[in-house]
Amino acid sequence: MRRFLARAILLLGAAGVVAAQRPAPSPPDSASPQRPIVTTVDLVNMVFTVTDRQGKFVTNLTKEDFQVFEEGQEQKIEFFSQETDLPLRIGLLLDTSNSIRNRLQFQQEAAIDFLHFVIRRRKDQAFLMTFDNEPAVVEDFTDDVGTLQEAILRQRAGGATALYDAIHFACSQRLMQPPLPTGDNLEVRRVLVLFSDGKDSMIYGKSLREALDACQRAEVAIYAISTSTDWMAFRGSDKDKPPEKYHFTEGDQVLAQLAEETGGRAFYPYRRDDLAQSFTDIGDELRSQYSLAYVPTNRIADGRFRTVQIKVRDKNLAVRARKGYYAPRPVQPRRIGTGGSSGS
Repeated sequence: MRRFLARAILLLGAAGVVAAQRPAPSPPDSASPQRPIVTTVDLVNMVFTVTDRQGKFVTNLTKEDFQVFEEGQEQKIEFFSQETDLPLRIGLLLDTSNSIRNRLQFQQEAAIDFLHFVIRRRKDQAFLMTFDNEPAVVEDFTDDVGTLQEAILRQRAGGATALYDAIHFACSQRLMQPPLPTGDNLEVRRVLVLFSDGKDSMIYGKSLREALDACQRAEVAIYAISTSTDWMAFRGSDKDKPPEKYHFTEGDQVLAQLAEETGGRAFYPYRRDDLAQSFTDIGDELRSQYSLAYVPTNRIADGRFRTVQIKVRDKNLAVRARKGYYAPRPVQPRRIGTGGSSGS
């Protein structure tokens, strides 16, 4: 059972109505005896990270330290846990379009470094997807870093940039239902690691909003590694220090939005060596998180996106989480055919 689709059973009033996020069946005919209406309500589960003012992870908090709000209305936290050491299911998304041709080697080396820093054999799994004119799965889920490394090194650059198509496909077709671990605990952490300059050049492809929607529905956090070196400048006379980014390009802003709305992070390195600490931080973060769940007070199945905000009572701490979730879509009533003649 997926973590974010855990079922809750609630008794509503004296009638004992079972509640959940499925639309109720059609009401009985007015001439029929009145019956309780049965619906179902999904728990909304939020995975999040807490840091102090120095950016260090805080992992010793309890349920009482948090409040959760949906559309501004406080919700009751039903379940709370520290989500440490969950198996990871990672989509490695490599931009192989012509726009990053001079940074392809950087991407390849960075992606390989990431795998060696983060993937644990027989526990975590990753797949490799590339995108230029269209996305393509090069290697499906595996825990074999050597196999993924060989596939990464075979890639060449060329073509347009179907960034949003690739994110949408990775989330909806791969990370929505990843391979689950064996044993009693089937929970995993879904992550998309994106290497790109943030530019999308497809006129008739998916939009940024559609790509983000797919991430929200699959409960995927994006960690974006920018390959852009535009607007970089060396500060002072020390040329050994990495350059600083003093202006964000449009692509950089896209990567920041993808990370922020999904509860991930964006990084803007200049050299491969600049990423070592970033990858260590990502690995630590993915194993230093909390999870809380609540039954939403709004039980209408309208398919609408609902904003969620998690607040920590200590004002010196900060929470990073996805911005919300999608309510279930309403189910259209079935048409029942009469079949045969009217018999008049």
